Amino acid sequence: QVQLVESGGGLVQAGGSLRLSCAASGSIFSINAMGWYRQAPGKQRELVAVIISGARSNYADSVKGRFTISRDSAKNTVYLQMNSLKPDDTAVYYCNANVMSTARAIRDYWGQGTQVTVSS
Repeated sequence: QVQLVESGGGLVQAGGSLRLSCAASGSIFSINAMGWYRQAPGKQRELVAVIISGARSNYADSVKGRFTISRDSAKNTVYLQMNSLKPDDTAVYYCNANVMSTARAIRDYWGQGTQVTVSS
């Protein structure tokens, strides 16, 4: 089994910054990709940013230039640095990892979610 533990959410004023962290642990053979999704009240979950093995990353248009995703492969940890936050960024942020387990099975895992609230 694989567990994802997130941290770093909270309340911040518009224009401020937050850094989210997500650490993966358990029966991990390799991690193909790690990313962040978010879900605002009444809206569908959407991709925010993803980083693929080899450090290639993709971002939602709404966060380009403001958010930066990075990964520490040695620690199986992904980070999301969020700058110039806007009230529209308010959501529950979920970590996602595409993992090959030690049993060589590949599947997606999700964290429990962390609340980010941006006040105007």
